Amino acid sequence: MNARIAAVLAGSLTAVCCAAARAEESALNGADTAWVLVAAALVLFMTLPGLALFYGGLVRTKNVLSVLMQCFAITCLVSLLWFAIAYGLSFGDGGGLQAFVGTDKFLLRGVGVDTLTGSLPESVFVMFQMTFAIITPALVVGAFAERMRFSAVLWFAGLWLVLVYAPICHWVWGGGWLAKMGLMDFAGGTVVHINAGVAAMVAAVMLGSRNGFPESAIMPHNMTLVVSGAAMLWVGWFGFNGGSALAAGGSAGMAMLVTHLSAAAGSLSWITCEWIRHGKPSVLGIATGMVAGLGTITPASGFVGPAGAVLIGGLAGVVCYFATHFVKRGLRIDDSLDVFPVHGVGGTLGTLLTAVFGSAALGGRGLSVSMAEQLVTQFTGVVATVTWCALLTFIILKVVDRIVGLRVSGEEETEGLDLTQHGERGYSV
Repeated sequence: MNARIAAVLAGSLTAVCCAAARAEESALNGADTAWVLVAAALVLFMTLPGLALFYGGLVRTKNVLSVLMQCFAITCLVSLLWFAIAYGLSFGDGGGLQAFVGTDKFLLRGVGVDTLTGSLPESVFVMFQMTFAIITPALVVGAFAERMRFSAVLWFAGLWLVLVYAPICHWVWGGGWLAKMGLMDFAGGTVVHINAGVAAMVAAVMLGSRNGFPESAIMPHNMTLVVSGAAMLWVGWFGFNGGSALAAGGSAGMAMLVTHLSAAAGSLSWITCEWIRHGKPSVLGIATGMVAGLGTITPASGFVGPAGAVLIGGLAGVVCYFATHFVKRGLRIDDSLDVFPVHGVGGTLGTLLTAVFGSAALGGRGLSVSMAEQLVTQFTGVVATVTWCALLTFIILKVVDRIVGLRVSGEEETEGLDLTQHGERGYSV
């Protein structure tokens, strides 16, 4: 009898231990954690070295180091600001201000080894989201390349992160008012691409054109660097979109698949436009079309199927191609590396098309409301992002201009930012 009771007790204890183990496993998922760790590294890889090389190759020889330096320095600055205040503003509990901004977790208080965000350690979530915060102001560098003071770049990036990126991030991903409205933005159509694109347009207009634009052609100095950087962006984007599932599962797999298809379609549709209009497809065109396809699929990547992704990418290549020519030739705005027409226009297009191709009838994962209602929500998200970003970017640039001055002198621009801002040359011959 005693042996039987002991066996029953042992069996009960084993069942309790197994249940506890299952509960712990469901709370902290090792596979999810491993995937998001890799995704965070991939997104950082997009900025350093991907975006840095892509932008570095697009500028002239005398400015290559300045662009690399700006991307590197922004990475360092944003990382520390993310720790100090921006993570709390983006993902903290805002209490009565929850609809607009977070008000806790500054200095990462409360983020420890055992704290969780869903099935992930919160430290992993912090790191993953930090890489998004890094690349967004780094994208804006392409608008004012070759003419902004390095000190102004740092002031702008820091203020912009806190006053523009963090609030919009909270609205969309941190439980803010756009999230409550039901905005569908899987990986950053509004938070990253529209945000960066609008800031780029405002900066380009406020700084004015580079010397010689548009009368003289300002060509990339090293297409090998451009293609190398673009290839790194393509690979890194799998972490950008696939990692945004925050889990190792079917959602991440489909996000990666549609991301790849959209990039391929964007590249081919862009060079098709070039081929028809100019007689030759360019290497710069196929690389830029890829970036357009990637940026445009980003908000939709968790909601659409493969066929929708191909259509989104194909449209992105065509729309962003003509937007690029319109900004430079029609409006005569010197957005140096085409940040607004590629990221701003592409992000807007993708955010709106999410409501269309996210429909189950068109191969998507389905909408919780009608397509028309979702389009209204998506449009509201676009308008809110454009308005806040444009207004605050203008104010920030005005303040920075008063503090340190935005633009280098004409002589410094002619000599090049590598020498005048950093005292170094990118090439010895």
